[in-house]
Amino acid sequence: MRWLVTGAGGLLGHEVTAALAAEGADAVGLDRRALDVTDPDALAAAFTRHRPGLVVNCAAYTAVEAAEDEERRALLVNRDGPRHLAALCARHGTRLLHLSTDYVFPGDADTPYAEDHPTDPRNAYGRGKRAGERAVLELLPDRGVVVRTAWLYGRHGPNFVRTMTGRARGEGPVDVVADQVGQPTWAADVARLLLALGRTPGARGVFHATNAGRATWYELAREVFRLVGADPGRVRPVSGAAFGGRAPRPPYTVLGHARWREAGIPPPRPWREALGEALREELRHGTGEAAEDATGNATGGGAAGGSGGPGGPSVSPRQSLQDGDQFGG
Repeated sequence: MRWLVTGAGGLLGHEVTAALAAEGADAVGLDRRALDVTDPDALAAAFTRHRPGLVVNCAAYTAVEAAEDEERRALLVNRDGPRHLAALCARHGTRLLHLSTDYVFPGDADTPYAEDHPTDPRNAYGRGKRAGERAVLELLPDRGVVVRTAWLYGRHGPNFVRTMTGRARGEGPVDVVADQVGQPTWAADVARLLLALGRTPGARGVFHATNAGRATWYELAREVFRLVGADPGRVRPVSGAAFGGRAPRPPYTVLGHARWREAGIPPPRPWREALGEALREELRHGTGEAAEDATGNATGGGAAGGSGGPGGPSVSPRQSLQDGDQFGG
C-alpha cells in the first residue's frame, strides 16, 4: 500500500514522512509547494500519478489570529481542502486520515472531551476545522478517520517547547500563560499513532491523538526548564488576557482517548514521559542551536511584543507559534 502525506513540510508532516521512511513504507510526502490541497485539479493529478491506498492529510491553515480577519482563506484550506480530498478518496476507494484540532471544542468543560462530544468552536480557525471534519465523515463514512491533536511540539520548526528550551539557556524570569489547560503532545508520538491507524483497516470515525494527562502552558514551561537543568522558579504564571488577541482561546481542551483501546491500539502515553524523551532526542541530534533560533524568531513580533515589562520577557502560546496545531506545511 502506498501512503500519500499532504502538508509534508509542516511540523507533523515531517514526523509522519520520517516515521514511514524509517519503516521502509512505500510513501510519498508532498509539501504545499508540491501539492495545493485547495486545487481540485492538482489533487486529481496527484492521485493519478501516485495512486495512494491511504492519504494522511497534514495540510492546514493554522494561523489562529489571522483567521479572524481572513476566514475565507482559512476555509479554503481547512474546509474545502479536506472535502476535495475526501471526494477523491471516495472515488478511488482510498482511506483518509485527516488531522484536526482541539479548537473544535468551546473549552467550557472540566473533564476530558470524549471523541463523540458535540463540537462548538469559538473562533474562525475552529469553525473551519470542524467543517473539514464534517466533510470527511460525510463523504467517507467507512474509510474516513478524523484525528484531533493539540499543543504540538517537535524538532521541525518553531514551537513552544523549543522556545522554552532556548529561554532556559538565558537568564532572568519568563512569564508564561497559566490559565489555559490542555495536553502537550510530541509530534513523533502522533506520527506513530497515525501509522497504527493506517494499519488498522477497520478504524474509522474520530480519534484523539494527544499525550495523556493535562497541563497549563506555565506547567509545561516549568517542566522544560527542569528537564534541561534550568531553574523552574524563573518561570512566572500570568493570565492569557495579558497578551490580548482577537481569536478567543478555549480555556480547557483536554481530550479523552477511549477509542484507541476499542480499535486495539495502545492509547497515548503521559505527556511528561513523551517530553522527557523528546528533549533527550533534541540533545542527541544536536538541535540546541535551532531551538535558540526559533526563540529569536518567535519573540520578535508576537502578540506580547519583545519584552514583558520590568520583570523580563513574556511568552504566550501565540507568541511562540503554538497556535492550534502547527501541523500544516
